[in-house]
Amino acid sequence: MSAALTLFDKVWDAHVVKSIENGPDILFIDRHFIHEVTSPVAFLNMEKRGMHVMYPNRTFATADHNTPTINQHLPVEDELSATQLKALESNSAKNGISHWGLGHKKNGIVHVVGPENGITLPAMTIVCGDSHTSTHGAFGAIAFGIGTSEVEMVLTSQCIMQNKPKKMRIEINGTLSDAVLPKDVILYVISKISASGGTGHFVEYAGEVFENMSMEGRMTVCNMSIEMGARGGMVAPDSKAINYLEGREFAPKGDDWNELVTYWQTLKTDEGAEYDTVHVFDAADIEPMITYGTNPGLGIGISKQIPDPTDVLDGKASYEKSLDYMGFGVGQNMIGKHVDYVFMGSCTNGRIEDFRQFAKIVKGKKKADNVTAWLVPGSRQVEAKIKEEGIMDILTTAGFELRQPGCSACLAMNDDKIPEGKYAVSTSNRNFEGRQGPGARTMLASPLVAAAAAVTGKITDPRELLN
Repeated sequence: MSAALTLFDKVWDAHVVKSIENGPDILFIDRHFIHEVTSPVAFLNMEKRGMHVMYPNRTFATADHNTPTINQHLPVEDELSATQLKALESNSAKNGISHWGLGHKKNGIVHVVGPENGITLPAMTIVCGDSHTSTHGAFGAIAFGIGTSEVEMVLTSQCIMQNKPKKMRIEINGTLSDAVLPKDVILYVISKISASGGTGHFVEYAGEVFENMSMEGRMTVCNMSIEMGARGGMVAPDSKAINYLEGREFAPKGDDWNELVTYWQTLKTDEGAEYDTVHVFDAADIEPMITYGTNPGLGIGISKQIPDPTDVLDGKASYEKSLDYMGFGVGQNMIGKHVDYVFMGSCTNGRIEDFRQFAKIVKGKKKADNVTAWLVPGSRQVEAKIKEEGIMDILTTAGFELRQPGCSACLAMNDDKIPEGKYAVSTSNRNFEGRQGPGARTMLASPLVAAAAAVTGKITDPRELLN
């Protein structure tokens, strides 16, 4: 009788071309996403070596990191960004790769446009020169970020060499409380196991909370798997995943679709399969979250106080340095803290469900005068839905403006930078020193917490406004 296998084992093992004794596996890659930041050097090296793209139809290019989020119809002013965007366009054209540049109806953040167009499918291996490729694991895929040399490797061979990670199971059962969103769930998990607690592992999320979670919520959770040090995260594909993908442009059709669905329905962890690490949590313990430090593991329930160093997993010295950078102190409440900027968007929370949640709070209210708000849809398709569903009217009436798709203030690689010393509530994924701009102070939160801050000008428990 064969050994019981985890979901991760089944997908990984099905893609092993060759195993190197006492070394890595050579994995076949089903989908490869590229953008303007990590691909130019890979293409340049390929040209020098006389190499070509092996399977152009398995690679998809979109512009997102360096793109402006206003006036995208005008030439990009930043010289480096303009050069990188042009390189992506020309390299894609020369190699027969689909390219969705600024203004294209499918343009958007790479980890948003992949699923919404049906490029991402269950049981696939998916890579991109971007750490948050883990997002695609929400569909039962093995998805992870790679470096520039590995981008070149995949372009030329459609394979990559990887050591098989250890396996972790994170199980959460019960029912989430009001105003607790998927972003709160993953911030809670990271706060419990630390920003390095998943190092060396690939995570499978299981239990009632993830079974009941929407696909967009699962994408948010898997997106932040790497913020606990994990290689990636995944959720077993179910009827929600299948219903989400059916009919999307790049998803299979007809008999091909039916055959794949039959296979996908078998993709679940076998009873008795073993994991290297298991964590179990109770949904009732999770409330709206907010970070107070300079890594995603330094977060607390919004009603709690900043803990003593003895109660956190970071070392005392780094913890004190983190609080000093943020200008916070042990024992302080986060509620009531001043906010200068609110960023709503990113590959973590830039989808239509996120904007629906944001609108629930701001409807009938006004943006606080002291807050600068950047609301950035994750794609052109999300932007269109915001307008179609009337969310745009709610935002405009409340004093907000909608920007154009892109990575925006998630990282300081475009014009949307938080000024030094200013506090930002961000729905993105990282709060490192300088992540959103030199000297910027970032507090990670859900769309509801971000919306509450945007209309009050301070950290506010969204349950107060919803009730």
